[in-house]
Amino acid sequence: MSGGPARTVFGELDERLGIEFVKVTAEKAVATMPIAGNRQITGSMHGGAYSALAETLASLAACEHAGADRTAYGLDLSITHTGRATSGRVTATCTAIHLGRGIAVHEVIIEDEQGARVSTARVTNVLRDK
Repeated sequence: MSGGPARTVFGELDERLGIEFVKVTAEKAVATMPIAGNRQITGSMHGGAYSALAETLASLAACEHAGADRTAYGLDLSITHTGRATSGRVTATCTAIHLGRGIAVHEVIIEDEQGARVSTARVTNVLRDK
């Protein structure tokens, strides 16, 4: 994608969760996701949905860093949920921490529509030849 025009869907899970990609580069990526359809029984966003959003966004950023002949595979996901979103959309902002030859590490901050942080993730991807 390399900062080109926004793309709505990259894969089946993205479509199912309603993830919309605003920007995807190796250094920074941004996506949004609706809360409706991704809630748990308490009425707030499901932690697994936050996790899927964070890992998807960081993996796409890592793939951008890897280049056309390489790809990224998820190695580690650490996520802490610190808030509760119940309506509207959340926005995830993914920022590179380390972009190496064999490993890419990104931090993903997820905020509700009021700008309150509801979840923070660190995602590590291993980079391999296709």
